[in-house]
Amino acid sequence: MRFQAFRVLTAASLLTPARAHPAPDHGSSAKVSNVQTSFTLLYQNNLNASDDANHIGAILLDPMTARDGAAACSAIGETLLTEAALEEHSFDFFHQFSYLEYSGRFHPNQQFLIADGIVSPTVFGTLKYHGKAHGNRRLPVLCTQSSAANGVYNAAATASNELTVASNGNSYIGFRNQKSFRFLGIPYANTPARFEYSSVYDQRGQSIQATSYGQDCAQAYDSGSGEDCLFLNIQTPYLPKAGSKERLKPVLFSIHGGGFTGGSGAASSGLDAGNLASREDIVGVEINYRLSTLGFLAVPGTNINGNFGIGDQITALRWVRENIANFGGDPDHVTIIGESAGAGSVRALLGSPPVIEENLIVGGVAQSNLGGGQDLGLGGNYGTAFSSYLTIDQSYARAGQRIFAEAGCDQGSLEAQIACLKAVPASTLVNLATVASYVVQDGSIADTEQLIVSTKNGSTAHVPVIFGTTANDGASFSTYPATGVTSESEGLQLGLGISAAYAQSIIDSGLFPLYDTGNLTLDTFNVTQRIATDNTFRCIDEATVYAGAVSGAFPSAYYYTIERTYEGYDPQDLGPDLTRGPVMPGYPNGNPELPYFRLHGSDLGFTYGNQNPLRDKEDLKASQLISGYYAAFARTGNPNPPLAYLEARGYINSIAGVKESGPWLAIDSETGPAKSLDFLAPTVEFPELQQCAFLNYTISYYLDGGS
Repeated sequence: MRFQAFRVLTAASLLTPARAHPAPDHGSSAKVSNVQTSFTLLYQNNLNASDDANHIGAILLDPMTARDGAAACSAIGETLLTEAALEEHSFDFFHQFSYLEYSGRFHPNQQFLIADGIVSPTVFGTLKYHGKAHGNRRLPVLCTQSSAANGVYNAAATASNELTVASNGNSYIGFRNQKSFRFLGIPYANTPARFEYSSVYDQRGQSIQATSYGQDCAQAYDSGSGEDCLFLNIQTPYLPKAGSKERLKPVLFSIHGGGFTGGSGAASSGLDAGNLASREDIVGVEINYRLSTLGFLAVPGTNINGNFGIGDQITALRWVRENIANFGGDPDHVTIIGESAGAGSVRALLGSPPVIEENLIVGGVAQSNLGGGQDLGLGGNYGTAFSSYLTIDQSYARAGQRIFAEAGCDQGSLEAQIACLKAVPASTLVNLATVASYVVQDGSIADTEQLIVSTKNGSTAHVPVIFGTTANDGASFSTYPATGVTSESEGLQLGLGISAAYAQSIIDSGLFPLYDTGNLTLDTFNVTQRIATDNTFRCIDEATVYAGAVSGAFPSAYYYTIERTYEGYDPQDLGPDLTRGPVMPGYPNGNPELPYFRLHGSDLGFTYGNQNPLRDKEDLKASQLISGYYAAFARTGNPNPPLAYLEARGYINSIAGVKESGPWLAIDSETGPAKSLDFLAPTVEFPELQQCAFLNYTISYYLDGGS
C-alpha cells in the first residue's frame, strides 16, 4: 500500500495543497505542499555572501522511483540534479552527504537519485556515479534548487518558489530562497484589546500568506507601526512530510532589543536566522511584541498589570510549542536568545512562572543584558530597570501618572481616565515625552524583584545559559562631551555626570588609565565608556552567571566578551572609523585590526552569520566560529561544536578555530572562565574583576558622603 502511494506521486498530486481556504486579506494560495514528501534544502553555506555565486544547492525529497522523482522535481519547478552539476561542486555535495550520514538520516554510502542515474559518497571524500535506477527501486531524490536569492533583503516569493505547510488547521504559504524555507509575518496571537494580555492564535481554516513581514508594533518615529503587530518569522532548512515528527531540528527563538520602546523581528533587526538555519541545521524564529506604553503600562488597583510585551513573548513561545514541528522544529527544544532589551527579556523569561511551569525553553542566551549597577550621580542607573523589577506602584509613580497627563486623560474617575487612554491613537501614545517601558512585579509573569540565582530554586528556569557583552557596550551609555575638555577630571565628570571628587578617585586608582591618542576628549571618553560598560553591563552579569553556576540555579553557565563587531548603536556620532575600524587602502569598510569601539548591538552580524561586508578574512572566520558557538548551544546546551560534526560538514576554518582556541569552559569559580570571542577565541578570566570591585566600593563610599 505504501508503494502504491508513491506510485501515484505525479506532478498533479504534488501540486495539491494540504488545505486551501481563501482569506480576503492574504491573497492566493501556493500550489506546492509537503503532503507527499519532506523537503530538505542542501547548501554548503560558508557565510560569505560574495562567494555564493560559486555554489549551488539542491532540494532533497523522500525516496521515490526514478519516474516519480522526476515528476516530483517538476512539480516544484525543478529538475533532477545532473552528474555534471554534482561533479563541478563535488566538495560541497560530499560534505552535505557526509552530514546527512553524521546526523543519522542515512547510512554510509547512501545512494541518491539524480538525472543521470545514481550518486553516492565514498570513503575517499569523492562521489561515485552508478547506472540508471530501474523499475520500482526507491531512492532519496536530488532536485535542482533554482532560487538564487542569497540574502535577507533580496529574498522574495514568486510563483515558482512558494509552498504551503499545514499546521493546526491552517495553511501557511511561505517560500524558499537559496538557503532556507521562509515563512514571514505569521500571526501567533489573536489581536488583543489594548492593555489586555494576548492569547495564542486560534482561528482555523485560514490560508495565511506568510511571504512578507507583518506590521511592526507601535513605536515612536515609525509611521508604519501599529497595534495589529503580533507576528513571527520562521527560517528552516527542513519541512517534514505532513504529519511526520521525524528529524525535527533545535529551535533558536530570537527576541529583539530596542529598550522596550522600539525594534521588530523583521529583517532590519539583524536577527534573521536564515544563514544559521542553512549552515547549522537549526530552525530560527523571530518575533514582534508590544512596546512602550502599549506593552508595559501598569496601573495600581486595576487589571492593567503591565508586562503585556513579555506576555506576548510567552504567547509566541506557546505558539511555537503548538506549531513549530510542522515547520521542522522541535517543540521540546527551544532556546531563547536576545540582545539588549531582548537580553532583558531572556532574563525575565528565565524567572517567569509560566515559562518554568510549562517547560517552554531549554536554554537562554542574554547578549548585552543591561544588568544595571550603582548610581554614578545621574539619578539612577539606566540599566537597572531591565533586571531589577519595579512594583506596579513604583512603575505608575515613575511613568504612569505623567502618561495620563500628557495624553490629556487625567480628569475624572480612574475608570474614565483609562477609557480616555484606550481611545488615544497608538501613534500618539508612543510619541509622548513619557512612556512606560519597565518589567514589573505583576505576580504572574514576573513575581520576584529580580532573577534569583543565589540558590537552586523553583523560581528560576533550571537551564544552561550564556551571558556576555560587547567589549565597549557602555560607549552608548556615557556622554561624549560636546566641546573639547581640558583635563581628564573634566572629561570624567561630563561623561558620567559625577563629582570632581569621584572623578579624582577614579584617576588615583590607576585602574582606568588613559589610552593616549593625543585627543584628550576621546581619551577620557574611552575611560567613561569603560566604566559604563563595567557598571551597567559587565559586573552585574558576571556576578549573575557566577552565582547561578555555583548555586546550581543553572546546570551550566558560560560567559563571553565579543572583541570583533561591526558598527552599532552610536548616539555620539563618532563616525565609521571609530565604530568599525579606520578606512584605509585595502580596507574600504574599515580595518578591524586597528582600534575601534565594539559598540552596543554591533555583534549581531557575527552571532547570526550575517556579517556583510566582510572587512578582512578574519571577519569571515570569526563569523563562522562565533555563530557556530551559538548554534552548538542551541543544539545541545553546550557551545562547543564537536570536531566530528565540523569535519562531517567540511567547516575547515571552524575546525582550526575550535582546536586552536580550546574549549569554551563553563563557569566554575569567581574568576570565570570566559571566552574572548574573535578568531581566535582564547579562554580568559572574567574581565575587569578589580575594576568591578573598585566601582562597587567607591560608589557606595561617595554616596555615603565619604564616610
